[in-house]
Amino acid sequence: MEIESNLLPDELAEEIVTVARTATGDSLRSVTYFTRSDFDQLYLRGDLEQDADLNTFVGHEWRGFKDTRNAYQSSELGDYRFTVRAFDNGYLLRTTHERAGVLITTDGLSMQSYEEIADAIEKLLAEHDVHAR
Repeated sequence: MEIESNLLPDELAEEIVTVARTATGDSLRSVTYFTRSDFDQLYLRGDLEQDADLNTFVGHEWRGFKDTRNAYQSSELGDYRFTVRAFDNGYLLRTTHERAGVLITTDGLSMQSYEEIADAIEKLLAEHDVHAR
């Protein structure tokens, strides 16, 4: 699978998609890498239409990450790690690092699967300390 990204080294983009595909199998719907000011859809399952308003969607998720992290920074639950959102037609996992994040949409998965995906994506983002190109 060859993935081209305007924001990430192609190798890292491929690694992110591979992690998501391995963990989700046929349940994976899409993978989008995002920063505060830009995004790149790295993967879209073949049976889905590319008609989502990703610009608005990503903007909400970036603000949501910042708001959530700030709101819960001294929670007795510990540090904020990731968000899973449920929709009529699937689920969204938002995993973020300081300057960037990844949105993964899926059909239903177990909570343990979402945790494993989030851990792997967080590790990749931290290892590469990604910055927009």
